[in-house]
Amino acid sequence: MITFLKGYVEELEENKAHLDVGGVGYGVEISKQTLAHLKKGIEVKLLIHHHITDSDQRLFGFYAKDEMQLFEKLITVKGVGPKLGITIVSGLPADHLIGAIKGKDAASLSRVPGIGKKTAERIILELKDKLDEVEGSGSISKPAESNMTDEVVSALESLGFKKREAEEAAVKALQGDDIKTVPAAIKKGLSLLNK
Repeated sequence: MITFLKGYVEELEENKAHLDVGGVGYGVEISKQTLAHLKKGIEVKLLIHHHITDSDQRLFGFYAKDEMQLFEKLITVKGVGPKLGITIVSGLPADHLIGAIKGKDAASLSRVPGIGKKTAERIILELKDKLDEVEGSGSISKPAESNMTDEVVSALESLGFKKREAEEAAVKALQGDDIKTVPAAIKKGLSLLNK
């Protein structure tokens, strides 16, 4: 069982990193959150979830421990496999996802690509009381995150954008660690929509 890999980033794709670990190449599936921390040629340590089935072995790599712990909780939910799990943790930073789950905020969760309303409700039902041991799980309160998302969506809609595109832009804007205020998130959302 592989628990972590430390090596040089040989190549990066949208959802995969190729690591050179002592001359051996490993293909590791990663989230957008982890991808943001990686650059070609740098040495990095990724925490690994080694997923083994009868017909396959896959490595999922995480830069942060809370992201890996959340991923491992998500894939215990009925209907959420590792592919959807990595998509979910790509959708928002782990602390935002944890805040939405603990706060029973299905609307925020269902804005993440790949999660419908029923899946969001199932995730909340199965995980809302199981996230206390995830590191950093107390770092964000649900009302702050939910209200911020709603305010950004509302502002973008009032500027003439459709609800769905406003929601997608708001989620993407709030992914950045540098975005701490509603005006900053609105500005980032606008720049995403006006590309």
